[in-house]
Amino acid sequence: MPNATDFIADLARSVGFLSRLPVPDRFFRGHDGTISRAVRAFPLAGLIVAALPALVLVVLQSGDPLLVSLLTLALLTLLTGALHEDGLADAADGLGGGRDKEHALHIMKDSRVGAYGIVALVLTFALRAAALAALFRQDAVTAALAVLAVAAVSRALMVAHWRALPSAREGGVAAGAGFPEDGARNVALFTGAAVALVLLVPVLGLPKVLLALVAAALAGFSFTRFVARKLGGHTGDTIGATQQLSEIAMLATLALAA
Repeated sequence: MPNATDFIADLARSVGFLSRLPVPDRFFRGHDGTISRAVRAFPLAGLIVAALPALVLVVLQSGDPLLVSLLTLALLTLLTGALHEDGLADAADGLGGGRDKEHALHIMKDSRVGAYGIVALVLTFALRAAALAALFRQDAVTAALAVLAVAAVSRALMVAHWRALPSAREGGVAAGAGFPEDGARNVALFTGAAVALVLLVPVLGLPKVLLALVAAALAGFSFTRFVARKLGGHTGDTIGATQQLSEIAMLATLALAA
């Protein structure tokens, strides 16, 4: 039965998978590279990755809201190596320009970014920055807590998307990382929701937080349904896009409801 030591190892591997933060080699020695169980720690890994960007909001709370928000997103992107943004851009190109499944997968594998991908990147940064700036104007601490909560929830929804669909292609990054276990998905979803409630309810109230969670879940579920129709399965790119879309939905809802 998994214990605390196993969970710490899963958390370390999740941080290594989701970011460029250094992780001790001992967590990977003798490991087969799959993260089927480790995905349960994705929400907490998201908290770790988002901790420093959230701190930026508090430290620079007297600064211009939009500028501080963009600096926060820039740091977050550096820490993740633009992992999720890259997935969003590739997914937008493939799903937007692909004539059929094979054509879409071919486009998504191409390292070049097309018009759909560029538009998606512009929109994701613009919408997240605008929402974060609106929260920042209200209160810098609230904005920082929102960054942490959204980081946890959006990475939990990545796991849900990953578990809901089979792999759309053989040999991809997601296929090589394994298929999430049911129990791991459930732990991830519970953890993500619990983190959001604990962090945000004291500053925003339960109704607003629940509304934001529903918006994030709907974004993830709707995108999963769309990908199922277009590709019949997930890819690493669609997993990353799920994170971005659910993050946008949750941040925007928090900003509009605040």
